[in-house]
Amino acid sequence: MANWNDPQLDRSGFGASPSLNGAAIGGATYDQGLRRHMLSIYNYMASGVLLSGVVALLVASSEAGQQMMRSPLWLVLAIAPLGFVFAMSFGLNRMKTTTLQGLYWAFCTVMGLSMATIFVRYTGTSIATAFFAAAASFAGLSLVGYTTKKSLSGLGTFMTMGLIGLLVAMVINMIWPMPGLAAAIPFLGVLIFAGLTAWDTQRLKNEYQYVQGTELAGKVVVMGALSLYLDFVNMFQFLLSILGDRR
Repeated sequence: MANWNDPQLDRSGFGASPSLNGAAIGGATYDQGLRRHMLSIYNYMASGVLLSGVVALLVASSEAGQQMMRSPLWLVLAIAPLGFVFAMSFGLNRMKTTTLQGLYWAFCTVMGLSMATIFVRYTGTSIATAFFAAAASFAGLSLVGYTTKKSLSGLGTFMTMGLIGLLVAMVINMIWPMPGLAAAIPFLGVLIFAGLTAWDTQRLKNEYQYVQGTELAGKVVVMGALSLYLDFVNMFQFLLSILGDRR
């Protein structure tokens, strides 16, 4: 039986104070929890990208899918992912984690349907080149966001404003096509989503200290995966616009 009054227990072993040992243990536990948290986010994100890619390839390879892409239904499918994003964002507090997970997988499936035209417009080599370029860029930028000690909040604000400007420019270019603007949009898109990738990674890492051990942690994993999914897929699509060879 332990002797809780033993004065030896007040002494530090090997020259380290008990408070420091406790801090080290607590820090190690926090780091392990953070790694599991971020790994869960990356697993959800990667699985979602894989699901979207498989769905897009299957749809583009089928006659029924090609007919669908030529019908008005495709416009609905192109807009539908935005509805899922709004539903998940504004319903976060009311939804259960399982509901949010279901919406995430449904979102990835619909995104795959809307992205099927990529396999029709571009060659397989172009798609592979853009995908691996996006994957390498995403991995490097996410690593920067995870490891840097410098706050990227200013970068996040700047890139968010840039994203709004990019959306406005895309709408303007749809209404009044301008060759110069059309050529600049893909390059701006790559830069903006590159910055957002680093910022989102740091933001998700910092959020862990507030949600660890709570029911909200599971929801943050899903929403974090959604953020990184959008960063990656948009960067991939803009890179494909720059590097891709059309059929």
